[in-house]
Amino acid sequence: MNKLGLLLSTPPGQPGFVRCLQAARAGLAEGAQVYLYCLDDGVLAVSDPQLQTLRTAGLKLFACAYGAQRRGVPCDDRAVFSGLATLSDILVGTRQFIDCQ
Repeated sequence: MNKLGLLLSTPPGQPGFVRCLQAARAGLAEGAQVYLYCLDDGVLAVSDPQLQTLRTAGLKLFACAYGAQRRGVPCDDRAVFSGLATLSDILVGTRQFIDCQ
C-alpha cells in the first residue's frame, strides 16, 4: 500500500496548513495511508475540525509532545503525542514525504 508522510509546522490559517489539508485529502482519496506529524506551531492545528474530520476518515495524526507542552496544547486523544523519533519513523516508512511549509 502507498504511504504518504506529511509534516506540518504552521498553524491553521497559513498557506502551509491549507497545502497539508489538500495533500492529506488527495492521499486518502487515492487510498494511501496518510501520516501527518505536527511540529512547532503545527501543533496548534491538532484541534482544527478539518484535521479531526480527516482523522476520522483514516488520517494517522501525530504531534510533537514537547511542542504541544510549550504552546499549551493539551496532550489528549485528538492525536498521538510523541517525540521526534516518530517523525523519523514516518520519514523512513513512507514512500513519499512532503514538508507543507
